[in-house]
Amino acid sequence: MSFGDASHVSVITSELPSPASNEVQLKVLYSGFGGSDIAMRLGGYPNQRPAPLTTGYSCIGHITQNGAKNPKFPIGALFGCLCVYEGQSTYVNLPEKYLIPIPSSVNLQQAVALILDWATAYGMVHRSGKVSKGQRVFIHGLSGSVGYALLTLCKRQGAEVYGTASEYNHAAVRAAGAHPFVYTDKSWMMAMNVIGGAHVVFDPLGFESYDESWEILARSGGKLVGYGGNYNVINGTKTRSQWPQIAKLLAKNLNVFSPNSTAFFYVDRDQSTFEPELKTLLEMLKRGEFRSTKELVLALW
Repeated sequence: MSFGDASHVSVITSELPSPASNEVQLKVLYSGFGGSDIAMRLGGYPNQRPAPLTTGYSCIGHITQNGAKNPKFPIGALFGCLCVYEGQSTYVNLPEKYLIPIPSSVNLQQAVALILDWATAYGMVHRSGKVSKGQRVFIHGLSGSVGYALLTLCKRQGAEVYGTASEYNHAAVRAAGAHPFVYTDKSWMMAMNVIGGAHVVFDPLGFESYDESWEILARSGGKLVGYGGNYNVINGTKTRSQWPQIAKLLAKNLNVFSPNSTAFFYVDRDQSTFEPELKTLLEMLKRGEFRSTKELVLALW
């Protein structure tokens, strides 16, 4: 009934009502798990529901029941959803308008990662960061789910990729074509400035990390894209509101004499870009153009 560490998590059994007129009921096959879920458990995710809540920002499953007023989807049809909550359930009622058809030929464990992590990365690379061939891109958390997606998509754009990762993941990061650094020793700051800085920096940590990321931007003009705000989650420090730091990040744009700029990115299922970009990613996965990360698969029930 409250936010906190893993001791505050419990598995419950409850009766799910029939879907409302504008909903469908899904039997969940896979649900994603990541930093946003942990932040919600801690009570530090922006504008989240009060406790108690069921986490699960994305899910894929089969339709088991239609609401009274929505289009009658075939029972058993396969759909995904950026549901924000409730994805880590056996069954869930979801608004029909947010369902995205999932090709049956794709690996579903791979596909569920696209709905939040890869859709976030795709929007940052192509719209917010506008990454292009020959640019130097710096990514914090290269071996994380969004970080790996950013790495993959930036390489596809022809960028040279640098970033931070845990040392035990450096070999895998190098194999993927990036240049890894250890975040904590800060050698990456000097190294990036020596080569002229980064044209784009993607920073999911937020808070104090934004200032460090700003310092490695190319002096000729670069862009710092913040997202996530996972500094407290990763470091186990006290939960803090992200809003003051986001405001500080965006306030850097008020300096009209600076060649550099900032943005804060978040994925939103109501954005007109969300569905077409996710469908593009699903087609890319279907064609075998990349593999999303699959670090661990756990049974939820």
